[in-house]
Formats: sequence, C-alpha cells, structure tokens
Amino acid sequence: MTSSSLWQPFTLGRLELEHRLALAPMTRNRARPDGTPGDLAAEYYGQRASLGLVITEGTQPSEDGQGYLATPGIYTAEHVAGWSRVANTVHENGGHLFIQLMHVGRISHPDNTPHHRQPVAPSAISAGQEMVTADGPKATPVPRELSTAEIQDLIGEFRHAAASAIAAGADGVEIHAANGYLLHQFLAPSANRRTDSYGGSIQNRARFVIEVARAVADEIGADRTGIRISPAFPLGGLDEGGTNAVRAQYRYLVGELATLDLAYLHVHHLGDDELLASFRDTWPTALLVVRYGRDRDGIAVDIDQGLADIAPLGRLALANPDIVERLRTGAPLNDLDPATLYTGGARGYTDYPALASA
Repeated sequence: MTSSSLWQPFTLGRLELEHRLALAPMTRNRARPDGTPGDLAAEYYGQRASLGLVITEGTQPSEDGQGYLATPGIYTAEHVAGWSRVANTVHENGGHLFIQLMHVGRISHPDNTPHHRQPVAPSAISAGQEMVTADGPKATPVPRELSTAEIQDLIGEFRHAAASAIAAGADGVEIHAANGYLLHQFLAPSANRRTDSYGGSIQNRARFVIEVARAVADEIGADRTGIRISPAFPLGGLDEGGTNAVRAQYRYLVGELATLDLAYLHVHHLGDDELLASFRDTWPTALLVVRYGRDRDGIAVDIDQGLADIAPLGRLALANPDIVERLRTGAPLNDLDPATLYTGGARGYTDYPALASA
C-alpha cells in the first residue's frame, strides 16, 4: 500500500481529480504516416484513464515540429478527428486528457518529416545526436536558424495546435519546454547563440517560452494550459551551464510563467531540491514532479515532503494499465518490455494485462 497522500483529491485548473497520480507523457511511435493517432491510441489511453490526468505523448504543432518517425500531430482536421476518438474514450473511462505540444527543433532529420526540410532551431548548431530513420540511424543535421518573423509564426502554430486540441475534445494542453526540444533549446546557451531579443541574457533566452505560454493561455484559457520544464537535463546535446546558471535561468522563467496563472508546472526533476523548493514557493497553482527511477515506494515522496501536488507515472503506468488499482491494493506489477517501446502495433502497447485478466 502506498502513502495515503496519493489518495487525496485535488483541483487542477477546471478539473476535479480523485487522487494525486497522473500519466506522464511518453513517445510511443505508433501514429499513422500523416500524423493521425494510430488505431490503437484510443484503447491505449483509455486503458490508463483511471490515472485521472492523462498527458499524451509529444504531439507536433506543425510539419517542422516532427522529429521522430510515427509521432502524432495536432494541426490538421484529420489529426483533430483522431484525437477526438482518444478524448472520447478517455472521458468514457473517467479520465481527463491533456495533449502535450512538442516541437523538436533541431532534434530531427529531414527523412522523418512530411516536407523533408532542414530542421529549425534558435541557432545553426547541430545537436550532435543520432536519429532513427526508415533507413537506419543518421546524424541530426545542422539546423537552420529561425528568423524573428518565423518565431512569431511558430507562436501562432502553438496557438493553433492548442485550439485544435480543444476542438478535439481534450481538456487542455501541456507545452513541452523540456528534454532537449525546441523551447528548451532557446533556454540553453549551448544551443542559443542569438544576438537579438531571443538570445544572450537570461531574460531573452526565456522570451520565446513565455510568449508561447502566454499565447496558448490566451487561446484556450490559462486553466487549460500546463507547461513542462527539465532544468539542467543534458538531453539533445544541451548544456545549460553550472548550478548557479541553471538556477538563475529557471527562477526567472518560472517567476514570469507564474504570473500567467497556468493550470500546472510539470518538472522533470534531475535532483536540485533547492531549486525545486524555490518553484514550490513561487508557483501559484499545481506542481507536478517526475523523477527517473522511482519505485512504488518512492512515488509519494515529493508530495509527502510538500514539494509536489501530483506524481506523474511513466514506465510503471506504461506496463500496468491499471496501475492505480495495483498501487491501492499492493498488487504485484507487470514488468516493462523495453524492446517493444517503439516498435508499433499492440505488442508492448495495449497488451499489458490488467489484474482482472492476469
């Protein structure tokens, strides 16, 4: 049996949640070639609706936003129809759906996008990563630096994607400003060497993230808008500097975002608890915290210590569609099959057994 703090109800934006768990966003690479959620997506998310707040895999707001093969979009009528099926199934099973808006920026390869164009980024600096393509792994190319006019167009794409998510029946969106992708790239000095109003100072590097958040909140409501950050995560070849630099950047960013009164701040936490505590003091609404490597006994630690309101679950929820019931009752957990995370089809996606059928 897990900590009793997990089973306390909570109000998040306009949602009434029965407990403090949520589904963390996880890429699964099972969308159709046009970016519409795959045939099994509604079943997959519906199976996990008991988690209450269901945050989807990263979903691109435009063709330029795609990095990986078979990831979904939310910018065409077909995408909206596909996500509508997902939203309806999640709602029918008692959950609430937030679609994560993810523009990958330089973490891409032309072979994986509909238009096969060069990736875009704050500066023309390669991520130095490998990207899986249909022809095997290939190096991510040097991206094209975005003009200031194109940055404004991108803000419009996020606004349009957020409106499309609500049109599909989602309860809100999460802006992905973490894990090495485009918004995170703007925050990182190693990827952002601009000399205009979007680069250089802490304030300038944060500007794009804040403007996206403001536009999305203006479009669909602040209480339907969450945002994810990952301070100091060295993903996608990023380097945000030492501890003091990271703290200065993110204390400024979170302080500015706090004035928007968004539904939640989702922190992918690397371990600087002093920084996390400063977020707790600054942030006016819900704080979600996810850490790598938590076992079932560690899920509630941040909530028990007052550092978080909600504990999103990743791999535990992926392998256990009824993770809420298993945690409540102390039932054994399914083991994750890493080999099927991104392979397509039902195996390792919708075929993990629930307690009733185990």
